[in-house]
This record gives sequence, structure tokens and C-alpha cells, in this order.
Amino acid sequence: MQQPDSLNRVWTVPNMLSAVRLALAIVLFGVIEQERYTAATVLFLVAASTDWVDGWWARRFGQVSRLGRIFDPLVDKVIVCGGFILLAGRGGTSSILPWMAVVVVVRELVVTAIRAEMERTGHDFSAAFSGKLKMVLQCAAIALELLSRAAPDQMLGPMSVRTAAVWAAWAAVATTVWSGVEYLVAARGMLTEPEPTSREPSDGDRDS
Repeated sequence: MQQPDSLNRVWTVPNMLSAVRLALAIVLFGVIEQERYTAATVLFLVAASTDWVDGWWARRFGQVSRLGRIFDPLVDKVIVCGGFILLAGRGGTSSILPWMAVVVVVRELVVTAIRAEMERTGHDFSAAFSGKLKMVLQCAAIALELLSRAAPDQMLGPMSVRTAAVWAAWAAVATTVWSGVEYLVAARGMLTEPEPTSREPSDGDRDS
């Protein structure tokens, strides 16, 4: 069991990796704007891999912190939402359509609001399997779309990288909706229960 002091640490390896990932995301968005898709593919894969590393490190060495619980998913949302928005707006034969980017962004906003309210009221809001699968497929959709723009004639086994990107984009949207609905169902009790009323202080509670 973690000590309370450990939860308040800021300069941990996982938090620093999240900061590096955020910096890589900013560079990635600039590279996408410049249409340098080979470099963007490499940058995205490096950034996405740090997400796995910092989660593993936090669990393995007991470096879970309050900041990390907020910062890590925030950076994930920046990369995913930013990637979907930028790639949907590139035009051409993008596998990621504008409405797909809207679905992803709306889901992340809704779930973030639910998480904030649940944690404020002391409810558990651990990541479900659908949320983890959603993240994997979203990253796959972005990576394959970048790769299809960098090497449009590349084959991935029996299908082209373009076809694989289309399938990944649709799978990512489907799991995005699924995980969003699952979180809403899980939180329905908390969202509908009445707010506890504050007790009026008695004479004994008042300052003399």
C-alpha cells in the first residue's frame, strides 16, 4: 500500500515521461501540418510507446501519484484528439473522417467530466477494459493513417496499409462509443443520486 506522501510526488519517472510525451505531441502536430508523414509516423510511435512505459514503471516501482492520475490521461487525450482532428482535416482519402474526430473528442470530454465528478465524490473510476482497448485502436488508427500517407503503396500482409487504416478507424470509433456508453452506465447511480445536504451547525458547533 502506498504511503500518502508518495501520492503527492511530482518529479517521478512516469510524470517526466508524460511531460516528454506532451512535448512530442506538440512537435508531432507541427510535423503533420508540414505533411512530413514519415517523421510523423516515427514520432507518434515513440510518443505512444512512452504511455505504456510510464504506466508499467508507475506500477512496478510504486510511483503512482495524484498528478500522474490526472496528467497521464490528459496527455493521452491531447495526442489522440489532436491526431484525429488534424488527420481528419487533411482532406484527400483520409481514413479518419471529420465526424469520427467529433465522436472521439465528445467522448473524451464527457468521460473526463464524469471522472472529475466521481473522484470528487470519492467514487472509484478505474479504467475499464473497453477504455484500454479504445486507446489501443485509436493509436492504431492514427499510426496507420500516418503510415498510409507516408507509404501509400505499402502492403500489410494481404491488405494495403490504406485498407488497414480504414478498418482501424472504424474499429476505433466503435470502441470509443462502446467505452463511452459503458462509463455512462457505470456512473448512472452517482449521476442520479441526490447531492448530500449540508447540516446546519448547532450551537455547540459554532465558534464562541
